[in-house]
Amino acid sequence: MKTSLATGWIALLLTGAALAEPAASPVGTLPMLQRMNAQFVPVSLTGDVRALADNERHALARIIEAAQIMDGLFLRQVSAANPTLLLELAKDMSPLGRARFEAFIIHKGPWSRLEHNTPFIPGVGAEPVAGDFYPAGSTKVEVERWFKSLPEPQRKVATGFYTTVRRTPEGGFIAVPYSIEYQGQLAAAARLLREAAALTSQPTLRKFLGLRADAFLSNDYYASDVAWMELDSSIEPTIGAYEVYEDEWFNAKAAFQGSISLRDAEESRKLEKFSGLLQDLESHLPIDAKLRNPKIGALAPISVVNLIYSSGDANRGVQTAAFNLPNDERITQAKGAKRVMLKNMQEAKFRHVLLPIAQVVLSPADRRNVAFDTFFTHILMHELVHGLGPHDIQVQGRATTVRQELQASSSAMEEAKADVAGLWAMQYLIDKGVIGKEAERTMYTTYLASMFRSIRFGLTEAHGLGVALQLNTFLDSGAVTVSREGLFAVVPAKFRESVTTLSRDLMVIQAAGDRAKAEALLARMGVIRPEVQRALDRLKRVPVDIRPGFPTAEQLVRESGSAAAPSTTPR
Repeated sequence: MKTSLATGWIALLLTGAALAEPAASPVGTLPMLQRMNAQFVPVSLTGDVRALADNERHALARIIEAAQIMDGLFLRQVSAANPTLLLELAKDMSPLGRARFEAFIIHKGPWSRLEHNTPFIPGVGAEPVAGDFYPAGSTKVEVERWFKSLPEPQRKVATGFYTTVRRTPEGGFIAVPYSIEYQGQLAAAARLLREAAALTSQPTLRKFLGLRADAFLSNDYYASDVAWMELDSSIEPTIGAYEVYEDEWFNAKAAFQGSISLRDAEESRKLEKFSGLLQDLESHLPIDAKLRNPKIGALAPISVVNLIYSSGDANRGVQTAAFNLPNDERITQAKGAKRVMLKNMQEAKFRHVLLPIAQVVLSPADRRNVAFDTFFTHILMHELVHGLGPHDIQVQGRATTVRQELQASSSAMEEAKADVAGLWAMQYLIDKGVIGKEAERTMYTTYLASMFRSIRFGLTEAHGLGVALQLNTFLDSGAVTVSREGLFAVVPAKFRESVTTLSRDLMVIQAAGDRAKAEALLARMGVIRPEVQRALDRLKRVPVDIRPGFPTAEQLVRESGSAAAPSTTPR
C-alpha cells in the first residue's frame, strides 16, 4: 500500500477489534461500489507556494499536519465505530476491500451520503443520525427534555457548539467540553499550531494560530474566531469545529474540519466592493422592515483562495465550494462574518460537473447561457446572504435563534434561503449597476443547471434538500418549464418573481421560529418529482462531484521532514 496523505492518518487512530465479515449480501458488491466511487471524479487541487519563504512553507506544513488530525476527530463524531472499521478496511487488499476503503474515505464512513445514508458495507447497521454527539441508546426526546430542565446558563453550555452529551454513572446526562472529550488529539493539534505560529513572520497568522491552539485546550473559541476573521496573510487556514450538519437531531454540535488554502490577493481585492454592501442588501430584503436587522456586523471580509488541503467535515462526500463562518451568533451579531471562496474548487466543479449537466438537462437555447462568472458570483451571493435575514429572534417573548428553534430543519431551510435570496441579491445589485447587466442573461440558466448539480447530493444532505424545495417551487410557479423531451428551461420574468416570493416565505418562517411549518414545507416540497427523476436518470454518466487530491500539501509535508500523514487520496 502506497504511503500518502490517506494512509498516514489511519495510524493516528486507535486499533480495535476485528470487523467480522458478514454473510454475502447485495449491499456493497464490487460493481455497485465501483459505480458509486465513479460518481466522484479525481481532480488534483494545487497552489503556487514558490513565493513563500522557507519559514512560511514549514509553517504551512505544520498547519496541514494539524488539519490531518481533524480527519480522525470527524470520523469519531460521525460514528464511534468508524475508527475501528477504517483500520480493518485498510488491511483488506482485495479488489472489494480497496473499493470499500475508497468509498469509506469519500463518505467518511460506511454510509452513502448520496443515497439517503444507505450502508454500503454489510453489517454496519443504520447511520447514527445523532452522530456520536449524544449517548448511545439515548433518544432525542429524552435529551431534549434534559436540555429544557437545565437552568439557562447550563442549558447554553449543554446545547452549545463545543460539547458532547454523555451518560453519568447514575444514568443521567452531562455536558462534556470538546477539550476534554478529544483532549489527546486536540493537544497534538495545538502543539502543531504553536510550532507553525513560531515559524511564520505574518503577524495576523501568528495571532490566529496561537489563539486557536489556546481554544483547542480551553474550549473557548471566541477570540480565535475573531482573529480568523481579521487574518491578512498569504496562508488562509480554517481549522476547528464549525458546521452542525452532522448533528441531525438538533443541528447544535459542531464538527471538526480543516481547510488550508493560499490567498489570491488580486481576486480578493476585486470582491472588496461587496463587503460594504451588506447593510444595503439587508435593508432591502423582501421581508417586513421589522424583520430586518438595522445594524449588521461591520466586519465582512471576503477572501478568494486556492485550496491545497481539506479534511474532516470539509472533505466528506460533496465538496465545499465556499463557506461563511463563524456560525457563533454572538460573533455574527457583533462583528459580522467572513466569506471564503475556494476558486480552484469552483473551477473544477464547473468544468467537470456543471457544464456536462447543462448539456443533458437544459434546452439547447439555455445551454448557451451557462457561465462560470455567474456561477462564481452566485456562490458569493449565497455566502453573503447567510449573514443576512433572521438569525437572533424572539419567540413568545423569549430570546433565541433560528437554529435553536428549527433544529434539524434549520440547515436545509438556511441553505434554501441562501440560494434563493442569493439570486435576489444578485438581481438587486444588477439593477443598481454594481454587477454588469450581462449577468442577467446567464444567472438564472446557470443556476438551473446548478440546481440539478445540487439535488444529486441527496435529500439527506441540507443543500440537496433545500434545492429540491426550490426546484419544485419554480416548477409550480412556471419559472421553470419542461419540454416533452424532458429538457428544462427558464422563464426569466417568472423566475425573478418566484425568487422574491420564495425568499420572503422562507425568511418569514425563520423569523417566526416555526419548526412545524418548516418541517411541513420540507416534507411537501423537498421531494424528487417524476420529471426531475427522469432527468437525473439521464445524468448517471456525469460525475456528481469531484474527489480532490492534494499534491502540493503532500510535497510540503514531505519537504518539511515531517512524518507522512494523510490526504483523503484513496489507495
